[in-house]
Amino acid sequence: MHAVRNPWRVAGAAIVLGCATLVQAQSAPTYPTRPVTLIVPYAPGGTTDVVVRQFAVALQRSLGQTVVVDNKPGVAGTMGALALRQAKPDGYTLSMMPVTVFRQPFIQKTAFDPARDFTYLSRITGYTFGVVVPANSPWKNWGDFLRDARARPGTVSYGSPGQYSSPHITMIELVTRENLTVNHVPFKGDADCLNSLMGNHVQLCAAGSAAGTLVDAGKLRWLNLWTAQRSPRWPDAPTLRELGYDIVSNSPYGVAGPKGMDPKVVSILEAALRRAAQDPQHLAALKQQDQDLMYLDSAGYTRFALQQIAQEKALVERLGIKPD
Repeated sequence: MHAVRNPWRVAGAAIVLGCATLVQAQSAPTYPTRPVTLIVPYAPGGTTDVVVRQFAVALQRSLGQTVVVDNKPGVAGTMGALALRQAKPDGYTLSMMPVTVFRQPFIQKTAFDPARDFTYLSRITGYTFGVVVPANSPWKNWGDFLRDARARPGTVSYGSPGQYSSPHITMIELVTRENLTVNHVPFKGDADCLNSLMGNHVQLCAAGSAAGTLVDAGKLRWLNLWTAQRSPRWPDAPTLRELGYDIVSNSPYGVAGPKGMDPKVVSILEAALRRAAQDPQHLAALKQQDQDLMYLDSAGYTRFALQQIAQEKALVERLGIKPD
């Protein structure tokens, strides 16, 4: 004879098992459970900071968790990379990654290797760079500056947002081609550079579109822009290509975390970063700074980073910059 099962006992066991599974699922933490820090490796008030703060608001909505912006200026925008090198790979410390992160190891000894030490999550955008002067400057165009700089070697000073930043590197290319002797004054970001320009401490700045508000207000004037085509916002500013230089400089940047991140966390962040990049508030901030959306997913950004590392190495060698 076969034993007869008690249907109520079986059903009760199933209910207990189901409840245990539900409790276990509810108790398992799901990323993110606490605020996420997003490092901006430039000073407050500059082009990057202005845009990234709007991006952080969009990312906060996308993640459903607080995103704290942490400014770490200095060392040509590589302080975020240095912080990631020491951070836990748990997804709670991220940084914006400018192209200088790929360039700096070929200029001086760094504590990080951009090819191995980071998890590249998403490329976001690039800059609009150019040379800007006060509205009352005697230089009405780039040619005026070149003639004056040649006539008075060593007396003209220009500012940039940092030693070996992308604006500085492009200026090195330009003054080298023109055989000029000018003085470079590095600052911690666009805001400091532009303040110095307004105070007549330097005569021109190689800057990002943080200068745009002052240009629109009639206080500054672009001598050129480094975009592929003329900017609809500043149609009177010629590109470097129009001036005879085959140069486009936009220095794309994105978001990265430490190496060794959990693939599940990477997947969550990748999706959240994509939504934040396409958020209307972020797109409006890009438009205000005359920047284009240049989104790439994690795989695409990783490929871009490896290609950019090789290109930056070749650029440093071509310009004859000796490692410190």
